Amino acid sequence: MDAATPRILVIGLDPYRVPGPWDPRPVAEAIERSTSRYAEVGLEVQNCLLGLDGDDIPAVVTAALSAHAWDCVVVGGGIRKAEELLEVFEVTVNLIRQHAPGAPIAFNRDPSDIVDAVTRWVR
Repeated sequence: MDAATPRILVIGLDPYRVPGPWDPRPVAEAIERSTSRYAEVGLEVQNCLLGLDGDDIPAVVTAALSAHAWDCVVVGGGIRKAEELLEVFEVTVNLIRQHAPGAPIAFNRDPSDIVDAVTRWVR
């Protein structure tokens, strides 16, 4: 991708590192489909997937935010919608404000509309 290609950072949960008895494959497959769709519409995407099994979340998010200048940052529903992850959501939003203050923050409803969430802010 060239310098004019918008760069998108998606911050979400690593489906294989979320505790509980559930099948992570459908979520992982949805992430793969979304990542492919970004390329199809001419956007460069990087996923920052957080593990709830011991990641230093502020350090992981800060490293991802500091890697590039971002044209948009998406905070995935796994982080936003779970009441028990309110503090993770709060930390994430404040780190975005600190490390990518010029980037719009986008929110998707589910994995199928994540690219639509970005294109509301980029283009």
